[in-house]
Amino acid sequence: MSNFSLIVTTALSLLGLAIAFFYMKKVTRIPLDLGLEEADAKRLRYIHGAIAKGAMAFLKAEYRVLVVFMLAFAVVIGLLINYSIYDTDHVTVTGKVGGWYTAIAFLFGAFISIASGYIGMKVATQGNARTTVSAKQDIGSAFKVAINSGAVMGFALVGLATLGLVLIYLFMTWALKDIGEHNTHVLMEVIAGFGLGGSTIALFARVGGGIFTKAADVGADLVGKVEKGIPEDDPRNPAVIADNVGDNVGDVAGMGADLFGSCAESTCAAMVISAIAFAGDPNALLYPILISAVGIPISLITKLLVKVDKEEDVAPALMKLLIISSGLMAIAMLFFTQYLIPETFTLGGEEYTQMGVYWCFLSGLIAGLAVGLLTGYYTSENYKPVKEVAKSCETGVATNIIYGLALGYKSTVLPYLCIAASIFISWELAGMYGVAIASLGMLGTLVIALMIDAYGPVADNAGGIAEMVGLESEVRRRTDILDSAGNTTAAIGKGFAIGAAILTSLALFAAFITASNSLLESAGAPPVSVNLLDPVVYTSLFIGAVLPFLFTAMTMKSVGKAAFDMIEEVRRQFHTIPGIMEGTGDPDYERCVSISTKAALREMIAPGVLIMGTPILAGYLFGVSSVAGILAGSLVAGGVLAISSSNSGGAWDNAKKFIEAGNHGGKGSEEHKAAVVGDTVGDPLKDTSGPSLNILIKLSAILSLVFAPFFVQYGGILL
Repeated sequence: MSNFSLIVTTALSLLGLAIAFFYMKKVTRIPLDLGLEEADAKRLRYIHGAIAKGAMAFLKAEYRVLVVFMLAFAVVIGLLINYSIYDTDHVTVTGKVGGWYTAIAFLFGAFISIASGYIGMKVATQGNARTTVSAKQDIGSAFKVAINSGAVMGFALVGLATLGLVLIYLFMTWALKDIGEHNTHVLMEVIAGFGLGGSTIALFARVGGGIFTKAADVGADLVGKVEKGIPEDDPRNPAVIADNVGDNVGDVAGMGADLFGSCAESTCAAMVISAIAFAGDPNALLYPILISAVGIPISLITKLLVKVDKEEDVAPALMKLLIISSGLMAIAMLFFTQYLIPETFTLGGEEYTQMGVYWCFLSGLIAGLAVGLLTGYYTSENYKPVKEVAKSCETGVATNIIYGLALGYKSTVLPYLCIAASIFISWELAGMYGVAIASLGMLGTLVIALMIDAYGPVADNAGGIAEMVGLESEVRRRTDILDSAGNTTAAIGKGFAIGAAILTSLALFAAFITASNSLLESAGAPPVSVNLLDPVVYTSLFIGAVLPFLFTAMTMKSVGKAAFDMIEEVRRQFHTIPGIMEGTGDPDYERCVSISTKAALREMIAPGVLIMGTPILAGYLFGVSSVAGILAGSLVAGGVLAISSSNSGGAWDNAKKFIEAGNHGGKGSEEHKAAVVGDTVGDPLKDTSGPSLNILIKLSAILSLVFAPFFVQYGGILL
């Protein structure tokens, strides 16, 4: 009984990795030349190789930069952080725990995040061409390859995340075995470095990947579609390979790192808080890790229940994955909560119940599903909001932009109300611990969320490859059906990620306040109070609220600068390489991939410094209260801006596709040109700035939690 949580979590983590390996073999076993003529097979292998090579080249270049940064920042953590170890009276200091333990956890979390992104990218670039050749058979075969490719990402990432948390817990428990049970909170604060490592990699993967993909996309669209009038994914477009590489870089590696960070951070936040209530109960202490691990078999069962036989089954099948997994997760966690959480426990002077914790989990699970479904409503061409945006193109670009912005602003209301309801319920039922459990509830179906999100770029690439190879129209029609469903699920995935980031950030905020007050109390200082009448807190709220807007401006401008380089290069190639438009000359695809890579690596530095530098500087100059104000301001403002940006961009994208399907004039019409411009404006919003705001609100919070001892010991030098 005493090791039940640990044993089950470890077993389920290994099961997740085994399932990922099984599906990886299933995807790669399909021959690339399946059913193709020799010339088509040769062309497909060349294009597939170019996309895979470009994606891996970007990852390797990015990871070289990140390794240097990780090592340097680990040294900073080791030098600046110290944890005091107290006697059983919680007053007498008996020793210190150096920040080097936290630095080890940080490096381990970063390494696991890198490994997750690499695995997902590798399989996605193997699955795209195999989805293309499978589409020659039937829609069901193509769907199976695409969703199996996504499954590798989902099961591998969650398996690695939960196993990584177990391993770092076991290592730190052994390394810090002499600190005593009454200092369990120190152990958990050290382990929080694991979440910081994952979130730091997510920052650069999201920002760098987003800049890469949108620079290529904007360059390909504006020169290829608008100026030259050639179709999307036309092999004559020099930026087409970079565009397809970008889909994987941003939506596979970027999204994977983002949600890995959410999983690790939410778990660390819950464990920091639970260390106060469950220090002597390892089952309850490790309950947060178990939540994500239980999602592994639940997701496998769900996947086996959902099949596609007809074209009209594709979109409903993806939605069924979300709904069925949520229902099964709710049933499974009722059992585990009753078995692992004590019937009553005390936290912060309040008494809470076992079933209260379960309802907290359920409120997060339901809120996550609701946010996903609402995002689908506002971004799918099947519903009124996107159809209104498409119709607005009849009167030009300006009205298209106006309608798209209005949709984004309006779409924030209901998701925020759902999240607010979840926060209120969980806080009432189990305090700050309840909020942390609600965030894990929202991430309970993480495997499925990753699966359907990684499915999107695989299907998108499959269509692009079919177009570039010149396969029959029936193949492209089938891949377009997969891609259309993938666009909606990608938007749902972004909404889900944003909702999870908001709850995760609030959980981390609660953990930061808990850890800071524990340190302040032990030092004989008054606890921190987030009082709006305190001028430091109020001023810091303003600073926190403006950070997401500054970050968005920086990332959008970065996309613009990178896109400018790409546009110039694509134009140059059209003008200087003979025979491109006639199909007799070969574009220099590698040059465009190189431009996007260099731009992404160059432009991701400044936003990263902004996010990581602000809370550390504020805490050092003005203390814990200032950091709390900044976190609260960036959380509230950043969540709204993220949802608005993501949904506006998604609506513009699907409005364009709705017109391309033959509505409002169809392809080549003035309405279509207006829709393309709207989509181009929306691209950096939905694929760079919007998703990257998730990282801003989470990374600021986990960074503050890890640096809480530094703020308490050295912070507030100007006050």
